[in-house]
Amino acid sequence: MTIIQAIILGIIQGATEFIPVSSSGHLVAAPYIFNWSIPEDQLFAFDVLVQMGTLVAVLIYFWKDLMNIITGAFKGLKQKNRWEVYEVQVAIFLIIATIPAGLAGLLLKDIVESAFNSLTATAIFLLFTALLLVFAERIGKKQKELKEMNWLDALMMGLFQMMAIFPGVSRSGTTITGGMFRHLKRKDAARFSFLMSIPIMVAAGAFTIMDLNSVEGLSSFLPALVVGFIVSALVGYLSIKWLLKYLAEHPLYYFSGYLVILAIILFIIAL
Repeated sequence: MTIIQAIILGIIQGATEFIPVSSSGHLVAAPYIFNWSIPEDQLFAFDVLVQMGTLVAVLIYFWKDLMNIITGAFKGLKQKNRWEVYEVQVAIFLIIATIPAGLAGLLLKDIVESAFNSLTATAIFLLFTALLLVFAERIGKKQKELKEMNWLDALMMGLFQMMAIFPGVSRSGTTITGGMFRHLKRKDAARFSFLMSIPIMVAAGAFTIMDLNSVEGLSSFLPALVVGFIVSALVGYLSIKWLLKYLAEHPLYYFSGYLVILAIILFIIAL
């Protein structure tokens, strides 16, 4: 893997992790589109590190929110009306939203890994994400704010996040869709989506980093890994900032149209 390839893939990961167009689908598609011959073990190591880069991005962006939730939850648990404290409720909602995807990742690990080797499967999942975004705009009333969330909203977003373990199914797209199906506003659904991405990304990163020891010659392309990590973190931070502003006034249809075009390109390449 070259430095240029690392920069391009880092940009792709940083932009598409939070924008609802599937980062995994783009990382699977990129080597085919650019006709790159990158060893699978190098791609695996790179994917792990750039995902950690986007984790850093979301932690930095929502650091103040996270600290308020954590400190507020601990203080709130000491009060008699603990279950009515906003920070306690958000903490519980994040736990509820995380459990389904965690279980799915453990139970469906082998099936998911085989899907990552199929360009056709990735294209199909991209089309699936495109349909979800359209349905969210059609069905969602977009009335509720984050402070009005309840545990059913969190569970719905968590169940939708389960689907995102497959390449081509956008994690942010499915979770935002799940929130909009429960009539959350786009921006509020996105904000909770980003917060709930943190525990699942931490868990996924912890499991996959342990597998890096099996990658041969890891140190030989370490500079490319470091570059990809930094680029994905910077672009990820900017994409979060842009998307939250965008969703306040614009629908998801444009992302859906883009996914359809990308899926068609992948079908053509696969054939």
